[in-house]
Amino acid sequence: MIVAGDLKKGTTLRIEGTLYRVTNLVYNKPGRGTASMQTTLVDIASGATRQRIFPIDDKLDDIYVESEEAELLYRDGDFLHFMNTGTYEQYEVNLSLFGDDVYFLRDGMKLELRVYEGHPIDYVLPTTLTYEVVDAEAAVVGDTAGAVQKKVKTDTGLSLQVPIFIKVGEIIKVDTRDGSYIGRVNE
Repeated sequence: MIVAGDLKKGTTLRIEGTLYRVTNLVYNKPGRGTASMQTTLVDIASGATRQRIFPIDDKLDDIYVESEEAELLYRDGDFLHFMNTGTYEQYEVNLSLFGDDVYFLRDGMKLELRVYEGHPIDYVLPTTLTYEVVDAEAAVVGDTAGAVQKKVKTDTGLSLQVPIFIKVGEIIKVDTRDGSYIGRVNE
């Protein structure tokens, strides 16, 4: 059990039999009355988001979730197959768990899987990853007053804005937290 006042981002809760992950929270102390925690919860099974306010002294059922380093072995239709790098145990995970983050994934990459009762329910990507640019818009000549950018596509299907000088075939570094361009990788 955890008191609502001790909640943090990333905490996994069981509410009425459903698992939720806390993605945002705000402490609220009105002039009168009791303090509360306004939370944004994501249903781990469906991905649906909901807002919920808990009195600060409410006791909630927090779930212990194991973190395991895993390697992405391959993609098979709507499923991804991972292997725990320490125990060699394998997991089959539906693509829907990753949402748009699926474009950051590539065979052989390592990431942290969060496992509850033998089933992956969440993940943590490395902060930065490298990708090859396979498609790029044509550069517009003459517009150099500001930070000129163009749209490119990587070898995993990820689309992002990069500086105008990036060409097809270059290796770029991307921040997985927001999908932004960090820089080129020198070979």
